[in-house]
Amino acid sequence: MSPTPPIDAALRLEYVADFEYSYAAGKFASRFMDALRTEARLQGTRCDSCGKVLVPPRPVCGLCSGRTGEWVDVGPSGVITGYTVVEVPFIDPMTGIKRPIPYGFAFVRLDGADTNIYHFLEESRHEKISIGMRITAVFKPAAERDGTLADIIHFRAEEPASDE
Repeated sequence: MSPTPPIDAALRLEYVADFEYSYAAGKFASRFMDALRTEARLQGTRCDSCGKVLVPPRPVCGLCSGRTGEWVDVGPSGVITGYTVVEVPFIDPMTGIKRPIPYGFAFVRLDGADTNIYHFLEESRHEKISIGMRITAVFKPAAERDGTLADIIHFRAEEPASDE
């Protein structure tokens, strides 16, 4: 017979809570993700004050605090402005699946944009990736896109990496 816990002892129950939920992404993110899903098209917003194009789009410029107005098509090509090669395994939060390692991950400045997004690279060899490298988005087939940044599978080098 187990002893009775003191009346002021904490009660602990082992339970895994699984909550299904949805949330509104907002006017700007919704328009951005809808164009990504339906047309494989990337867009940003131009700041009315400083003229910078922000990707992902937002109502207020993070660079000068001005309001944005005009929607602008950007990419799907751009350049790498920073990168790393990940060699530590982890569960991808976008998919819930363990990512194969190594893999390239980069800050991407899309053509026509003044800010970066970050995303996966097709290339995973340090010596084949460089700052300023031209890359292009590779999108999922239309039937598989669901309106998230995961609709971009990865970015691929525009020029094949040489095996020197």
